Formats: sequence, C-alpha cells, structure tokens
Amino acid sequence: MNQLDLQGRHAVVTGGATGLGLGIAQRLLASGATVTLWDANGPALAQARVALGAGADAVQTDVARHASVAEAARRTADAHAAIDILVNSAGITGPNVKLWDYPPEDWERVQQVNLNGLFFCCREIVPLMRARDYGRIVNIASVAGKEGNPNASAYSASKAGVIGLTKSLGKELADTGIRVNCITPAAVKTAIFAQMTAEHIAFMLGKIPMGRFGTVEEVAAMVGWLCSEECSFTTGAVFDLSGGRSTY
Repeated sequence: MNQLDLQGRHAVVTGGATGLGLGIAQRLLASGATVTLWDANGPALAQARVALGAGADAVQTDVARHASVAEAARRTADAHAAIDILVNSAGITGPNVKLWDYPPEDWERVQQVNLNGLFFCCREIVPLMRARDYGRIVNIASVAGKEGNPNASAYSASKAGVIGLTKSLGKELADTGIRVNCITPAAVKTAIFAQMTAEHIAFMLGKIPMGRFGTVEEVAAMVGWLCSEECSFTTGAVFDLSGGRSTY
C-alpha cells in the first residue's frame, strides 16, 4: 500500500460502519488521519469503531435528516480541532424495478439518502472548512449516474445528481483552499449487493470489460489521494473506477 500523508487531518466518513465507508476509513487511518464515522446503524457503528481502534470516533447520524446531520457536525466539531476531510459514502440502492412500477416512497427514500443527505453534509461542514480555508470533500457517485442503469432509475438519478452537485460546489469553492471531487465506481462487491436482485448484479458484471467487480481497497486508494494535500489543482472533477466500462 502506498503511503499518503494525512497526518494531523481529521475526516468525517458517512456510511462509515460498513462497506466502502469502512474501507475508506481504514485507509485514511493508515495514512495518519483521525476519523469520525457517521452512520445510522448504531450497533454496526459501535462495532466498527472498536474494530478501527485508536484514532476512530463515531456519531450515530441519519444523513437523510437535516437536523441529525447538523447535530452530528456540531458534536464532531466540538470533539475535534477541525474537520479537514468529508467523504460522503452513505447510500442505498432502492428496488430493481421498471420506472413505471417504482414505488414513490422508495423513490423518495433513495433521493433523500443519496442526494439530499449528501447536500445536508456538505451544507453543514463546508462553513467549518471555509473558516480555516482548507478542506477536501470526496463524494461517492456511481457509473450509473453517468450512464443510467435499467431497473435502477432512482439510484441512477440520485448519483447523476451527486455528479452535478460536485461540479457546482467545486466551482463555488475554487477560489478557496477547499477541493471537491467525486468518484464513479462500477459495481464494488459489498453488503449493498444484498439490496439488489441477482439479475441486476449479473447485468452490472457483464458491463465490465475486466470481468470482475472492483474492490473496496481500490476505491479507498483513489479516495485517499483525493483527500490529500497533493490533490491541489483538481476540483469539480469526476474520477472513473469502472474496470474499463466508462472509457470516455
């Protein structure tokens, strides 16, 4: 593993109790940062904090609720000298059905978690970063937000929104010391696969020229660099991790 220098930096990782969020937190800790995990799953959050050991903190947070995010930001800022890094990893897939069969309540839930929740987190943490004129924000989007996956209209739409928000916020903060970027992975095999049908998983795999899913470690490696000071002239950008799927 290549070593990144994140010494003295404190990161918030949403959805940090499991999957990509947990893997990203591990990578940031290995690079010298301290980390606060935000996640709605209390038992998993407590377990993750213990597993990560020294340097890890946790605040139970429902990113879909603005009040919960605002309270988590206050508690985290009070407990640590600064929030230097925000990784927005929390997300859900929603059901795999045609748009005309999509339950409206599921559509709203996907947008609330994947897009509105990311907006809430940025809204509360950006002012803290602006006060110190430094920050790194990395949003986890998806190749589905670039191409649109059939039977995943809500998820695809929400991730397209993440890409647009990243570009907009990156430009708004370009004259500061804060950099905002996003990544667009193809499918990465994590517990989120349990929310998908076997047919949809097979469809995603069939689109990847490498013939395999991405790994959590591969995603975490790219996120780690985007969280570093070396990522200094890149903002509002979209980074592909698709095994050759989206070569454009």
